[in-house]
Amino acid sequence: MWYFAWILGVTMAVLLASISAMMCDARECAPDASREDGTSR
Repeated sequence: MWYFAWILGVTMAVLLASISAMMCDARECAPDASREDGTSR
């Protein structure tokens, strides 16, 4: 039964890392996107 907990733990860690990376990327890209929308032209 330990392998079920191990698989769930690894799956949750991968999902959390993926979501965290997406959130971090979205925060970094948001100011760039707002600058490119029309203020630079």
